[in-house]
Amino acid sequence: MGPERKLYQDFKKKAPQLILNRIENLSLIGMPDVLGYNKNNHFFTIEFKVTKGKKIRFSPHQIAWHKTHPENTFILLRTLGPRSEKPFSDFLYRGSRITELVACGLSLEACCLGLDSSISLLESLGA
Repeated sequence: MGPERKLYQDFKKKAPQLILNRIENLSLIGMPDVLGYNKNNHFFTIEFKVTKGKKIRFSPHQIAWHKTHPENTFILLRTLGPRSEKPFSDFLYRGSRITELVACGLSLEACCLGLDSSISLLESLGA
């Protein structure tokens, strides 16, 4: 199992109250990995990314998708291996900040730290 799939599985196990649909889309490149739905009848998307360094790589299509769809889109990032002084390994960013995330990498402040905090934010969307 690849690291992004492992991140998705970890997230899914901790968030049974969210409806998560994995998107395997070859015709619309750049589309995020998951379409989610919460108890407030609110849709959102999540792009799962894993990195070993401080920089995060996105395809031009992924960047374009998030810039075109800035609302209710998220990027869940997991870091692997030795890292800087950050106490968490999972970070949630709003898709609207993808340009900053590409430029700044892990030095960009996340909207949530850890899976539990990320899940709470996604559960509260539309409340």
